[in-house]
Amino acid sequence: MMEYKAFTNLEVESDWYQSMCSLHSTIFKLKSPDSIKEELYVRPIFLVLIALDNEHVVGYKIGYQDRRTRFYSWLGGVNSEYRGQGIASELMRRQHVWCESQGYDVVRTQTKNKWRSMLILNLRHGFDVVGTYTDEKGEPKIILEKRL
Repeated sequence: MMEYKAFTNLEVESDWYQSMCSLHSTIFKLKSPDSIKEELYVRPIFLVLIALDNEHVVGYKIGYQDRRTRFYSWLGGVNSEYRGQGIASELMRRQHVWCESQGYDVVRTQTKNKWRSMLILNLRHGFDVVGTYTDEKGEPKIILEKRL
């Protein structure tokens, strides 16, 4: 049975954090996931959600407050062997419940067209496309928001 945990502080030496970073690096083919620590250390309010199967992190969702009433859903992923089981949906659902309990009105996220499964997941969970832009690498990005 899948277990879900939420963290509002960063325990960079913990097993869960190291396992999450390893999964993040695998999914996004990164050499170092240091950007997670660097980004969250400057954010006074953030939420890290993880999905565990037998103490192993198989999914995660990370976000932070970017305005007083808006939460930015920043990163997330699910181990390829666990996809299609509703883990990403459950992590998103839990993130939105937490956001509502904290008084946020809106959740914002961004994705790329090449990550279609994430785009579709966001649309299925009530997000609307509110804009697009081209990032510094020349790739188009899609901005989505959901009113809570």
